[in-house]
Amino acid sequence: MRWPQRSVASRSSGALTERQAERYLRRRGLATLARNYRGRQGEIDLIMLDGKTLVFVEVRLRGAGAWVGGLDSVDRAKQLRILRTSAKYLKEHPAHRFRPVRFDVVAASKRNYGRLACEWTRNAFDATDCHVYGNA
Repeated sequence: MRWPQRSVASRSSGALTERQAERYLRRRGLATLARNYRGRQGEIDLIMLDGKTLVFVEVRLRGAGAWVGGLDSVDRAKQLRILRTSAKYLKEHPAHRFRPVRFDVVAASKRNYGRLACEWTRNAFDATDCHVYGNA
């Protein structure tokens, strides 16, 4: 599958948002394992540890006039891509296979003076709904 091309400005603002989301989560005690992990099915923005829990994080940036918020923009198709990519990560990193797994979303939005505000949703969706891990 070929990924749609994004503008340079879009890629740089996405990278900036991901770095800020990572800092936000690190300040809350999570440890970074990987950034922008790619598989055939898609990409996971951040892979982190929260204690013993392996956390796959999707970061979304939404402008002030967006029709759909960051959390709502992670639709069923995006969830499936993240789940399949996380299954690939677990196959490649067997040391993490028996950890509890969680899927979070950090929704960032622009505030006054160009600052970003992050809203962290733990357990934004669940792998058991999609039956992906047995088929990956």
